[in-house]
Amino acid sequence: MYAIIATGGKQYKVAEGDIIKVEKLGVEAGESYTFDQVLAVSDDKLVVGNPTVAGATVSASVIGDGKAKKVIVYKYKRKTGYHKKNGHRQQYTAVKIEKINA
Repeated sequence: MYAIIATGGKQYKVAEGDIIKVEKLGVEAGESYTFDQVLAVSDDKLVVGNPTVAGATVSASVIGDGKAKKVIVYKYKRKTGYHKKNGHRQQYTAVKIEKINA
């Protein structure tokens, strides 16, 4: 059984027991979190929502927060001597999927 959820402007295909990294949720480690934007659920038959599946939720427990690998942003314009180097580390929350309620 799997579900497709939307959070943080992204979509994730999840199954029970999966550990995923989503955009920072602002929830403490050890607490539970419920994703209510379930776009599709598949048990033996795929059920697609319009836009979400009515009454479907995904329960998860928060493992902790962290930062992703650094992404280098380098801006450069030729012949003018302009260049600017900048780095960015996106914050995330790691969650473990406990139960898919469909």
